[in-house]
Amino acid sequence: MKEVDAASLVLSARKLLEESGLLEGSFVTAAEVLGRRKEMMRCTTGSKSLDDLLEGGIETQAITEVYGDFGSGKTQLCHALCCTCQLPPGKGGLGGGALYIDTENTFRPERIKQIAESRGMDAGEVLQNIVVCKVYNSSHLELVVKSLGKYIEKFKAKLLIVDSIISLHRAEFIGRGTLAERQQRLNALIHRLMRQAEVYNVAVVVSNQVQTQPDAFFGDPTRPTGGNVIAHASTYRIYLKKAGQERIATIVDSPYHPYGEARFRITGKGIEDPEGSKRGGE
Repeated sequence: MKEVDAASLVLSARKLLEESGLLEGSFVTAAEVLGRRKEMMRCTTGSKSLDDLLEGGIETQAITEVYGDFGSGKTQLCHALCCTCQLPPGKGGLGGGALYIDTENTFRPERIKQIAESRGMDAGEVLQNIVVCKVYNSSHLELVVKSLGKYIEKFKAKLLIVDSIISLHRAEFIGRGTLAERQQRLNALIHRLMRQAEVYNVAVVVSNQVQTQPDAFFGDPTRPTGGNVIAHASTYRIYLKKAGQERIATIVDSPYHPYGEARFRITGKGIEDPEGSKRGGE
């Protein structure tokens, strides 16, 4: 009986969302989908080469996953986006604030202040428009994601960052015996994030950790964690790796972006193009 009631509630909620225009109907024409896509916005990363790779920047209504080794620039990119998202849409921003879910204790307001001042922005106002939520275990993270909608509306957020998506689950679910439960809970978590991105027209950026395959004798042994659950749920997947003083971003998966690479560097302004380069690879 409870299952029947739950299913009815879910169907009623979806019907209300469709009638209010927050969700598409079950069957819509491609023209209608294209019309809704026109509401999509892009947020600049601060690097022209990286923006060109992403055909304009980080998209709303989508999940962008960035993964790479430690020091590859994942958290630095997240900090930079917290600043650039507050720029007006005409200047490459989203015109809204940011929600930063910190699972690894890596958020640093001093870095935000540095990036904002380097870009000529009001550091106090930028910091005021970033709301940070520290989570301490996987259950806490799942609870926070469940209630994200009211916080997105309350703080007028246009960017949602989870740094990182898997660190807590990876620490708590150890061994193959817990793998099925971990993946099931991750699946529910990331699909909730996808619904939030669609309903509220926000950009969702999640960072992911990596693992090394010791039996890989050829090619890059680095693989993102989370398996197929995160791989299939992420709209865009970007691999970051170190190259001396620069970083290389590679499009690994996308519904329509061509395969490509872009170089950028981490500076006081956050993310910038390499010196003497106008476009990635030049």
